[in-house]
Amino acid sequence: MTTPIGAEAQRPNPALAPLAPLLGEWRTTGTHPMVPGTTFHGRTSFAWHEGGAFVLMRSEIDEPEVPSAVAVIGSDDAAGTVTMVYFDEREVSRRYTVEVGDGEVSWHRDEAGFAQRMVLTVAGNGTRLDARGTMSRDGGPWEDDLQLTYERLGS
Repeated sequence: MTTPIGAEAQRPNPALAPLAPLLGEWRTTGTHPMVPGTTFHGRTSFAWHEGGAFVLMRSEIDEPEVPSAVAVIGSDDAAGTVTMVYFDEREVSRRYTVEVGDGEVSWHRDEAGFAQRMVLTVAGNGTRLDARGTMSRDGGPWEDDLQLTYERLGS
């Protein structure tokens, strides 16, 4: 039997410890201003990947207007930053800066043509997340984007 490659690095990354309140399986419901009158239903999971070296996010929305996606969250200790690399079923790939504050986690990208922000507020008991997305096109005003409520599944 051979030793797995990279096993020594499969360990908790201390820079990602503040993301622990997101870990688990979540049921999501939400709305998007471009699809008025529609409630979106889906699932999202956040899990340690490679022993905690990264966080892996997976999301699925049942309605076709919002793409299913996967993202990997990691850190750069020299720069003191946390980054999410996102990819969805449309073959859209984006990089977001992740920030953790008191009771919230956010990610944002400030590209000139299309900027986005998502702020997740963690409920005090950890069983709910309220997510508010905003977007700006071509440097214009910030507008509402996808809004989601996450309800923790299981215990």
